[in-house]
Amino acid sequence: MRRFANSAIAGVTVVALCAGAWLLRNGTASHPPPQPSAAQAHGSPRAERPAAPALAPSPPDRVRIPSLHVDAPLMGLGLTPTGSLDVPPARPSNLAGWYEAGTTPGERGTSIVAGHVDNAEGPAVFYRLGALRRGATIEVDRRDGSVAVFTVDAVEAYDARDFPDEKVYGAARRPELRVITCGGGYSRATGYRGNVVVFAHLAGSHVG
Repeated sequence: MRRFANSAIAGVTVVALCAGAWLLRNGTASHPPPQPSAAQAHGSPRAERPAAPALAPSPPDRVRIPSLHVDAPLMGLGLTPTGSLDVPPARPSNLAGWYEAGTTPGERGTSIVAGHVDNAEGPAVFYRLGALRRGATIEVDRRDGSVAVFTVDAVEAYDARDFPDEKVYGAARRPELRVITCGGGYSRATGYRGNVVVFAHLAGSHVG
């Protein structure tokens, strides 16, 4: 079923992306990934920024975040036997995934992209995601030849125990994107304590 409830994928997204093998191996010699500041979080309740008209469904092939120098291929992600979101392999490091049973980026609704913050060798595709700022651009190349252009609304970090499933994965009335990796502090005993989540809406599109 294509429209599987996004809330079902929260558990593994919080856990499987977050081992932090590189920091565990290198200890204090490694620099932890940046975390979003309070200034980049959702502010006081306000009207949603207008979004561009929704695009027809089309699978995505690549994600780019110019301000972070991210340019990575996307693979499809399914569900694990327990019904949670699977994750990309830890290697190659420059690889992200999207939940292919859900909304495609640019469609009306909430589309999900996830990737590792690091692997045993070092930083991975979304290592600097916590440094992203509101107003930044995320571009997604789609298989129909179009490029969906998203504007970042907020960047927030959540402890795994307080991960807001409905806020992150819930249905949206406009085309929205969530980009997820690990964050929320790091413990040598348990790895990353939570997740960094980017919230963005469709601002436009063009032919690639």
